[in-house]
Amino acid sequence: MLGPLKIFTGSAHPDFAQDICNYMAMELSPIETVHFSNQNMLVQLLDNVRESDVFVIQSSCPPVSDNIVETFLLLDSLRHSSAARVTAVLPYFPYVRSDKKDQPRISIAAKLMAKLHQAAGANRVLTMDLHSPQIQGFFDVPVDQLLATDVFVEYFKKRDLTNFVIVAADVGEAKHLGRYANRLNLPMAIIDKRRLGNSDTVIPTHLIGDVDGLNALIIDDEVASAGTLCKAAEFLKEHGAKSVTSAVVHPVLSGNAIEKINKSPIDELVVTNSIPVADKVQQCSKITVLSVAPMFAKAIQRIHNGDSISVLF
Repeated sequence: MLGPLKIFTGSAHPDFAQDICNYMAMELSPIETVHFSNQNMLVQLLDNVRESDVFVIQSSCPPVSDNIVETFLLLDSLRHSSAARVTAVLPYFPYVRSDKKDQPRISIAAKLMAKLHQAAGANRVLTMDLHSPQIQGFFDVPVDQLLATDVFVEYFKKRDLTNFVIVAADVGEAKHLGRYANRLNLPMAIIDKRRLGNSDTVIPTHLIGDVDGLNALIIDDEVASAGTLCKAAEFLKEHGAKSVTSAVVHPVLSGNAIEKINKSPIDELVVTNSIPVADKVQQCSKITVLSVAPMFAKAIQRIHNGDSISVLF
């Protein structure tokens, strides 16, 4: 039988981990991370974990490489401290978009991340809205993928959705959007786009479906440079959309993404707190943040109790 439940977090998103602990009415176990002058790191657990059921919360956000290494050191520390089971809680999975070999002589980095988390000591993984669901197959340990669908659906059900249409920013998102369309009882449209090489430059070329005179709701799993999102919004406006709202699970918002969104025809950008976004909200009044901490807290408790978590998605 597993020992007590304990939750640790790295430096990436401590507020998120604290929200989970607050929801579960428990304390966050302390660690100390030391950065040496040679850019090496040391991670020390400040709590006994022998025979404990431990969850390590760490999202992928800047500084990405430092946070990844800290995660590995934390997982390894737990393994060498005799934790009974270690679950890596990765709300936004690192290198998630590098999930296939679509160019010559490149790494499938998402699979590498999966192998490295296992090698460091993760016995199982809890994550949310992977860019490609098949990434679960990169692991040789159990992987639970939560979906933010319920969080977004409950938010949008509170408003009048008359004359709304759900829009996929690219063809690949069409299947994913089906569950939103069914839950909100809305029609769908799809933007066909072309990406230029490895750049963030995308060109919308065709629209499948009708948005003329309708309020468009773009749904996607992540927004990075916001180039695709903003061009999609402009494209929809050109095709007669009355307004453009977007719901995106992971708000990476890198580079000058905030500047692009502020200048774009997007009326509201709804995101989750899977990645720290407080500073972005201060720079952009269009951003609304929904918390997925309660969902992760329920999942952690169910995993610890040995209950099914399928009811959460």
